[in-house]
Amino acid sequence: MSEWKEYKIKELGLVVTGKTPSSKFPDEFGDAMPFVTPTDYRNFRRWTAFAERSLSEKGIEKLRNKILPPSSVLVTCIGSDMGKVVMNKVPVITNQQINSIIPNQELVFPDFLYYKLVDNYETLRMHGQAGTAVPIVNKGDFEEINLPIPIDLEEQKSIASILSSLDEKIDLLHRQNKTSEALAETLFRQWFVEDAEESWETGKLGDVIELIYGKGLKEEIRSGTGFPVVGSSGIVGYHSEFLVECPGIVIGRKGTLGKVIYLFENFFPIDTTYFVKSKVNSEGLFYEYFLLKTLNFEDMNTDSAVPGLNREIALSTEIKIPPFKRVKEYNSYCATLFRKLKQNNTQILTLTQIRDTLLPTLMSGEVKVKKSIQTNLYATI
Repeated sequence: MSEWKEYKIKELGLVVTGKTPSSKFPDEFGDAMPFVTPTDYRNFRRWTAFAERSLSEKGIEKLRNKILPPSSVLVTCIGSDMGKVVMNKVPVITNQQINSIIPNQELVFPDFLYYKLVDNYETLRMHGQAGTAVPIVNKGDFEEINLPIPIDLEEQKSIASILSSLDEKIDLLHRQNKTSEALAETLFRQWFVEDAEESWETGKLGDVIELIYGKGLKEEIRSGTGFPVVGSSGIVGYHSEFLVECPGIVIGRKGTLGKVIYLFENFFPIDTTYFVKSKVNSEGLFYEYFLLKTLNFEDMNTDSAVPGLNREIALSTEIKIPPFKRVKEYNSYCATLFRKLKQNNTQILTLTQIRDTLLPTLMSGEVKVKKSIQTNLYATI
């Protein structure tokens, strides 16, 4: 059995709490270095190399003691997003809602520390719930959290390499999907925007699709099994029954207003959404999907206390209607791209389940890593 030792986070590296420049000095923001906040984490999986905002050279100089070198571990420590973890590929500075660790690489391999903290998500959240209205783990409490890790750095690297190989494959599949969707969207713009013919009729969105209300669920949704339950933000759980046969499109009606989501499997859209029924009757719903993504649904709200997408306003939106024959040709062309995308999604789900199953056993030392295990896993993925 390998030897593991318990360390406090502060023993494993330098803990840095970020800071936000004062609004009195707008010139401290610019484009010289990413300024990472918890909001950015929605765009990350494991790594960050960018952020929605960046600092200027002046802002960097003022916060130079907050600069995080590459392969630091960034942990959100306040609010509903607490416990999310990423690593940085480039130097970054964060705001004060993030505690980061610059690892002491004589004690801990950065990738191993990342996965160790991912595995401690619930522990971090438990620390944050103690005695405060807004969950928070301050720097002092964060530094005192205990993490058992292997003493042998090579063992840490071996454990991390297994999980990294899975995440790298998942990232590759996500990039392939992004490329395929971008190609289909480019073709849509060429066929139906740039090459639109003057002879095409001017009509309404309702001439092409119907928007049907989602349905409330009486039973509790479950995690990980059954048919996906789709809310305005995406898949929110699973259910034993489905309401719509695949493929399908869901549009956020309440909450994440106007978000357009494509589904490859039978699904259950809940009552914060509309789902789409096409009047074209062709393979897939690719034309309909990219058409909907060109529309600004956020301006089509009910103007009530709780904004919601107004179906009548949406369906009356004026559009150029191409011949349905051309739509069918486009959908048929895109079918190959989306079949590959669907296959990738299935593989992503499988690899994610493998990673999530391995994570706690590897991080606890329950499973000892051997080269034969690594070789077999690499051959599988």
